[in-house]
Amino acid sequence: MDFAGEVVHAPAGHALAPGTRVYGSAPGAFAEWVAVPVGAAAGLRRVPRGWSAAEACAVGASGAVSLGTWRRGGTVRKGEWVLVTGATGGLGVYAVQIAARYYGARVIGLVGPQGAAEKEELLMASGCEAVVRYDLPHWEDSVREIAGGEGVHMVYDGVGMVESCLKCCRYGGMVVIVGFAGRDGDIEKIRANRILLKSAGVTGFRFGETARRDPGKARQILLEFDGLVNQGMITPIVYKPEKEYRGVEDIPRALLDLQAKKVWGRSVITIADESDRSRL
Repeated sequence: MDFAGEVVHAPAGHALAPGTRVYGSAPGAFAEWVAVPVGAAAGLRRVPRGWSAAEACAVGASGAVSLGTWRRGGTVRKGEWVLVTGATGGLGVYAVQIAARYYGARVIGLVGPQGAAEKEELLMASGCEAVVRYDLPHWEDSVREIAGGEGVHMVYDGVGMVESCLKCCRYGGMVVIVGFAGRDGDIEKIRANRILLKSAGVTGFRFGETARRDPGKARQILLEFDGLVNQGMITPIVYKPEKEYRGVEDIPRALLDLQAKKVWGRSVITIADESDRSRL
């Protein structure tokens, strides 16, 4: 879905004229040429100054999705504790940065055992105050203890572990579900009494569906995220494999690395070199 490249053709008078470096999302992005309908072109943004095409692609729609997810959960106040599951994933790394740098929240990142030391270093540099491993016994207790004993105010859940997230919440907390990336197709069944006992809120956020039903709202989120980029609050996170992903033939290797949980941030495949004028 996510891509970055250079506009080679656009309707006369369009704001994104040929030669403009852009990034965005569209089906079929594993290609040298991507056609974006004019009606959907509002989702295209100019590549920020100083960003490479790979860095722009690594951010893609993830930053706007993460911002929209935090907004869906309500107001994140400065100094409040939040938990980000899948914190080193393609969504999580930007959820951490937005929560810490934009909202001023105190962020706890949840990670797995693979490359844990490297992931912790990345997350602390991105704004986390603490990192917890979900493979360790009673990790939910560790989250509550870090958050002063009561638990966190809000959870950004991109993994699909709602019951554990509810255990991490304080009374009246909120869990916002943005995906089920860690469930291997086994969607969790939630016991409703967990929600009642903590007077907690559980909600979901689908950016794509929001854009279809309310394009103006989606556009507002995109513009707000662009403002964070312009203020230097967003650092693109590109995974560096031992051997760079190059060409369509490397797509399976990149996907297998993702499945093996080797990846932090976003894997980016160079379909064509920027020197070859990789194009939209």
